[in-house]
Amino acid sequence: MSDTEEDNEISFPVKFLGRVEVVRSDGLEILSEAAQSLKTPDQFSSEKVARKSKVHLFLSLSGIDILENKTKFLLYSCPLSTISFCAVLPSSPKVFGFVARHPAADTNHCYLFQSQAFSHVLVSVIGDAFRASKKEESIRGGRDLIVEALRHKNKVLQRENEELKKRLAGQTN
Repeated sequence: MSDTEEDNEISFPVKFLGRVEVVRSDGLEILSEAAQSLKTPDQFSSEKVARKSKVHLFLSLSGIDILENKTKFLLYSCPLSTISFCAVLPSSPKVFGFVARHPAADTNHCYLFQSQAFSHVLVSVIGDAFRASKKEESIRGGRDLIVEALRHKNKVLQRENEELKKRLAGQTN
């Protein structure tokens, strides 16, 4: 995870599982259906071609950009205002996704990713960025809201890490 302080953009390396057009804009069922759809081969869908490739999610107050890992080619860009739902897939805790409305068409797409250890944290950070973006729209002046949200998450994770270290040390003695 890297943080570019000057433009409040954060990057997360994850595995991109694919993008699927969905009928509704929210709900865990949508994530499950999209994940199932990606498992089913479909020769007519170009959306499934680039799946399971390593990408970088760039999160900022303006949106989420999905860049191919090696070339840094922009695969997708989703303004935060178009994102309606974000969650971890209950049946597979390493998989998470979000649903975004296409800015030019009247369609919704579910973007699915896999992270070995940080799915819940990434969903939480995306939610924090969404709330910070909404707050900034109404306040106009809270440019550092996403940084504050990440600092808070960092403190929570550090505390959890220390607690786990203590538990582990107690088990080895």
